[in-house]
Amino acid sequence: MRAGLFGFGRTGKAVAAVLFQNPSVRLEWIIRNSGRMEHRSAAEFLGVDSDGQGTIHPKTEFLAPGFLDENPVDVIIDFSSQDGIYEYGSLAAERGINIVSAVSNYPEETIEFARSLGQKTKVMWAPNITIGINFLIMAARVLNMIAPYTDVEIIEEHFKVKPEISGTAKIIAQKLDIPESDIKSVRAGGIIGTHEILFGFPHQTVRLKHESISREAFGNGALFAAQKLCEKEIGFYNMEDILFEYFSEVSKVQSKREH
Repeated sequence: MRAGLFGFGRTGKAVAAVLFQNPSVRLEWIIRNSGRMEHRSAAEFLGVDSDGQGTIHPKTEFLAPGFLDENPVDVIIDFSSQDGIYEYGSLAAERGINIVSAVSNYPEETIEFARSLGQKTKVMWAPNITIGINFLIMAARVLNMIAPYTDVEIIEEHFKVKPEISGTAKIIAQKLDIPESDIKSVRAGGIIGTHEILFGFPHQTVRLKHESISREAFGNGALFAAQKLCEKEIGFYNMEDILFEYFSEVSKVQSKREH
């Protein structure tokens, strides 16, 4: 699988490192806003031995006519900005290139644009693409349906200079029908990202917690999403659509054992 990457900040670098180290994917190129490190090998920059060089290009080169035709890929993975998808989305969809966007806090109109691209190609949008956090959300929704009478608290912890409430925490609140104003935020040191959902039963407490130890977790999630997207039909997906298949598989196995 040939991949292109949008975004080469702290998370983008970690994602690139994961892609370089997986033999099933070849990172062909990386697009970044500035012209710094133009045409440099990202693999060399990151000190990774890889067949794919991941040549770094400024955004101006990508927007020039013919870039995707001269540098074909099977999937574009996006860790850039809220506006990034407008720069590559239509070009990718017209060529049947799959799209995996891990950009959080898309406004509604951008979500609708991404959804429209799913009429021509396979698109996945995951505001937090780590496998663990998406499993946590699904497990929390199941528990919330089982025991809707419980007290539920959402606590998110991030690095000290992060100003806004975590986008992932907002999604958790939305899925559990909890006001965003009830989210508890902690800012300290260099915490990459911790999300906890506390269910307060009358005589017991359940805590579901996910902690990102390093940003490479986002790379693992992006790779998983890109690989699974290849198996899907054209359309618009989220991580829940993929993980639900595993929940269904567990149910099937359990049913077979009982019979």
